[in-house]
Amino acid sequence: MKKESDLWKLLKKNTPEIKWTRLESWSSFGTPDLLGYHDSCGFFMVELKLIHDKKIRFSPHQILFHSTMTKRNFILVGQGQAAGPRSIKLYGSSSVLGLLEDHREVPPVAQDDWGHINACLLANRS
Repeated sequence: MKKESDLWKLLKKNTPEIKWTRLESWSSFGTPDLLGYHDSCGFFMVELKLIHDKKIRFSPHQILFHSTMTKRNFILVGQGQAAGPRSIKLYGSSSVLGLLEDHREVPPVAQDDWGHINACLLANRS
């Protein structure tokens, strides 16, 4: 994957039962990229990130959002380099500080299995 839009297309293709709205980040700094909705769990948000140069980068506004709004918000990380196997990992928002330090040390809530990623997104956690 070279762009976040590639990750977006992959997510949309593999989660057809979720209604997605792409949000314009210029309207409110730090707001995640996607608003998802499903009748079973209601609304949730997903930030899309790619790994570049072995790091995941967040703006200060994104760090604040994910540090303070940890319920029903997620970070979906895709392997950003063309070489090597494609990997998709889903994290809860509360993992943002760990992802900044060393994403390899933070256990994802789901990885490389769209069925499991879907189940985690739709879990009715408050």
